[in-house]
Amino acid sequence: MLSLSHPAAASAVPRHRRAPRHAAAPSRRRATHIAASAILLPGGGGPGDRKKLPFTPPPMAPPGRLYQPFHPPPSPLPPSYRTLDLTQRLEVLRDRMGRWHEYAPLIAALSRDGFTPSSIEEATGISGVEQNCLVVASQVRDSLLSETAAFPPDLVPYFDSLGGPELLYELRFLNARQRADAAKHSIDHRLEPKGVRELARSMKDFPRRRGVDDGWEDFDGASPGDCLAFARFRQSREAIDVADRIAELERALQVVATDPARARVELEMERARKKAAGEEVEEEDAAAAARPAVNVVRLQYGEVAEATTVLLLPVVRETDGVAAMEAAPRRTKTDVDLGIVEVDKAWARWAVVPGWGPVAAAAEEAVVVELADGRKLPWRTAEEEPVLVIANRSQKEVAEKGLYILEKEGRLVVERGRKLAEQGITTAAAEVLIVVRPPRDEDDMISDEEWD
Repeated sequence: MLSLSHPAAASAVPRHRRAPRHAAAPSRRRATHIAASAILLPGGGGPGDRKKLPFTPPPMAPPGRLYQPFHPPPSPLPPSYRTLDLTQRLEVLRDRMGRWHEYAPLIAALSRDGFTPSSIEEATGISGVEQNCLVVASQVRDSLLSETAAFPPDLVPYFDSLGGPELLYELRFLNARQRADAAKHSIDHRLEPKGVRELARSMKDFPRRRGVDDGWEDFDGASPGDCLAFARFRQSREAIDVADRIAELERALQVVATDPARARVELEMERARKKAAGEEVEEEDAAAAARPAVNVVRLQYGEVAEATTVLLLPVVRETDGVAAMEAAPRRTKTDVDLGIVEVDKAWARWAVVPGWGPVAAAAEEAVVVELADGRKLPWRTAEEEPVLVIANRSQKEVAEKGLYILEKEGRLVVERGRKLAEQGITTAAAEVLIVVRPPRDEDDMISDEEWD
């Protein structure tokens, strides 16, 4: 007698008893096949009156070919590097063999193979920051090569030197057409990386200033020179000292490209010089004077991290009321060298902002009011987005040209000084210094991977 554990005993057991769990599978497959073989159209009478459409099976593959052949994606590496093994690729990076845009794809290839930035740095000596710069600059260079209509290919070798990656890296946040225009401007004016960064930021920020800053309509957004001139024109208005304002306007005149923009900068220069000489300055047109006399800025990603001076300010919500705003801590001591700030009490919510001139001058009494909807601001161009209103609590006397915070029905609101004066209100909770809008995501940015 055979045991069931013996191979011969297993063969003696009937098949339907050895695999009972698969017995129902054929019936399920048949039911699926039957259900798919006909389509019932609604709208008929009973089940017998419904029409049936024949099911057309998909075309069969040719005999001997059961699947389509696999086509691997094209290699991102230059042809001269595709046959190299791992040791040879690391040697190319370690010795910087070839031009930077030729061996830069090796870094991305090593990352896809499982290498980390630290391991690549250990094997090649290229730091994580430089790896990121090389990879992103290579992507920017490829985009310039694809924009032959906007950027002549014979200008690309200008960036093939050792300083090229730093220049191209600063153009990563611009779209393809803007990168081409900015690259040509950088070549024409022999800009350093810091100058290219200023140019790229001005081109990125220019469309956002529409309806916010006076004089925007006089500058051409398609001209890199006008974008840069407008950025300096706007910075001149943020300067406290008249001499600094004139210096920024002179820098704007050095790069302005169109005649209307030049005329606008020269008009602002004339007013600044008259003010410096103590002369009376003529009023601007009614449309400009109707806008609030405060700066409205949109933060950029990385702006706080790259700022030479930052400010730590207490934050209150619009629903907290004037009592909470007055109770917010005030700065009592600051150690500039070590970056230590001492306040008179503990507080739960803080905001870190760049050290803009008007805010830095009133840092001891400054407070941030968080508004959930920017459309509550008293001008038509305000958008639906959260904003931060930075105010000076030491300035409470209402002037017609100012912008002020006061409490209405338990909420903090922003009103024009002219409107408050008409209502007979002479004091407010604080005077607005600047309105800060949040950064805006853009879909046309080149991906900037984190390599550290």
